Amino acid sequence: MAAIEEKKENVSKKDVATKKVVKKATVSVAENADIAYRVLVEPWITEKSHAGLSENKYVFRITKDATKQQVKKAIEGFYKVKVEKVAVLNFIPKKRVYGRFEGTKAALKKAIVTLKEGDKIELFQGA
Repeated sequence: MAAIEEKKENVSKKDVATKKVVKKATVSVAENADIAYRVLVEPWITEKSHAGLSENKYVFRITKDATKQQVKKAIEGFYKVKVEKVAVLNFIPKKRVYGRFEGTKAALKKAIVTLKEGDKIELFQGA
């Protein structure tokens, strides 16, 4: 009986070890997806951004509190590419007058992401 109990304990330790490995793998995937949805708003598709595709540069609209490191991690995790450089542009809200009414244009933040040679994001290729 003692030998059987020891075998059960050894098996349970192995099961626990494998469960921890599985949990770590799922957590890392979930973090990348979560950060991508919290940081990236939409791809910024204009004539100028399409001109940058020849230099392997892609433009995204991002949230106002996003950092370069967060953008890099989000792009690498979501699109499965290697990011070489991230440049961030912060546009402040501008005042506009519409007849007798004053208003403001929305503030936005963009990121220009340079990918390593050979990496591409397919979303931009079909547009």
